Amino acid sequence: MPTWTLHTEFKFDAAHFIDGYDGKCGRMHGHTYKVHMKAKSHKLNPSAYLKTSDMVCDFKELKWAAKDSERGGFDHGVLNDLMQENTTAERIAEYIHQETKKRIPSRIELEVTVWETETSWVSYTDKDV
Repeated sequence: MPTWTLHTEFKFDAAHFIDGYDGKCGRMHGHTYKVHMKAKSHKLNPSAYLKTSDMVCDFKELKWAAKDSERGGFDHGVLNDLMQENTTAERIAEYIHQETKKRIPSRIELEVTVWETETSWVSYTDKDV
């Protein structure tokens, strides 16, 4: 069966604090987050910008979190104001995954990796790996 695996990366700058954390991460601070998206499909699809079935999904749909926070993304926002979950790297990856799944065809397998620093990152998928 044919398989396409699409990869894209983007960054956004945001502030946050981890509610209830006993330490400096419990205070407001910022990061330049790096996000890697991996989208896998056995079928090519259309998008809002291309009506023919010639892509796994649109890069624009995968990169929504890189938009300015006032335009629906995370960039230069306070994550605690934009998410209901606590803003750990694990919850940020899960949230980006869930919001992205709403924007792409349902058959696509998605994995989201979020780097909070150059040496600390987490990956999230809703599939067993």
